[in-house]
Amino acid sequence: MSGSSSAADTQSKLDKAEKKIEEGQQREGVLTEKLDQLGERVDSMQAAVDALREAEQEAAAKLQQAEADLEIAIERLQTSLEELRETRRRLKVSLQVLRQRLVDIYVSGTPSIASMVLAANEYSDLVEMGPYLEAIQSRDESLVQRVRELKNEARKIVEARRDSKETIQTSRDSIAAETARLASARSETESQVASLASAKAASEEALNEVQDGIAQEEEVAADLREKLAKELGAATSVPFSLGPASTPSSNSMIWPIDGTLTSPFGPRWGRTHEGLDIAAPAGTPIAAAASGTVVLMQSEAESGGYGLFTCVDHGGGLSTCYAHQSEFGTSVGASVKQGEVIGYVGNTGNSFGDHVHFEVRINGAATDPMAYL
Repeated sequence: MSGSSSAADTQSKLDKAEKKIEEGQQREGVLTEKLDQLGERVDSMQAAVDALREAEQEAAAKLQQAEADLEIAIERLQTSLEELRETRRRLKVSLQVLRQRLVDIYVSGTPSIASMVLAANEYSDLVEMGPYLEAIQSRDESLVQRVRELKNEARKIVEARRDSKETIQTSRDSIAAETARLASARSETESQVASLASAKAASEEALNEVQDGIAQEEEVAADLREKLAKELGAATSVPFSLGPASTPSSNSMIWPIDGTLTSPFGPRWGRTHEGLDIAAPAGTPIAAAASGTVVLMQSEAESGGYGLFTCVDHGGGLSTCYAHQSEFGTSVGASVKQGEVIGYVGNTGNSFGDHVHFEVRINGAATDPMAYL
């Protein structure tokens, strides 16, 4: 196999590995977001469980109070029953007295008040009978009133007994219903917490598998990059060790760093890779490939994945750009000479390791930098 075809095969394998890494990172992001959501839901449901437990404690206190109220109601009911028995006994005695009184009147033939008044011969006789007649009438009326009062008292005791029973039953039903509701709600919520915890554990396991896969693919990609750099070097005789102090090529540009070419210009992951990826240790100085003016410097938030990003205008529509820097080494508007440090190698933005992404643009359109080095 020729050097160029070998490099193409290695590049194809590298593209597949890097695509798997990208897909794995996307999957990792989805799973991480899902885990965050599940964590929030678990926390929320656990808070609900805690609230239900607190409600159960309050219900237990209410139940204890209700039991105490029931004990009081039972004691009152027992007292009412004893009072009822005593009232019935007294009522029975009073009825017996009343019956005896009626019998005595019937047997003795005690005259009615009207007959005694008609039988009186003189007014003085009627006056003398007055206290006697009043005493008889008062005694009879008192006896009748006492019987009536005892009957009313007995009725009230019966009503009190019925009310006590209803109160007891209502309290028991209320307590039973509240206890059942809390137990059911807590059981259901704990079941949901267990289900969410299980889903979270499954997602964590899946995330670990994805991260392991990414790590494996990154190892494969690193080996392929190293292999590709060697194959490209052998095929094109490109002096990959050239650095900022190197002599300009016939096309008047120098390599921005002394490093290893890990990804060339051209198709990659289904789209065009618009520059060269050159690996070097973090902090390695990045040199301007040619003299010019710094026209653009962007932060990670501004560059759309390029990390710290710098572009230099060389005139005539030609410009060079440098991405993924760890820090800047110049400023917008500065005039820089070829080989002058404009930044330092890093791993900012969408990057798989410390390197510089180097682009050459003509009127804004990316072109293969190899033609200028």
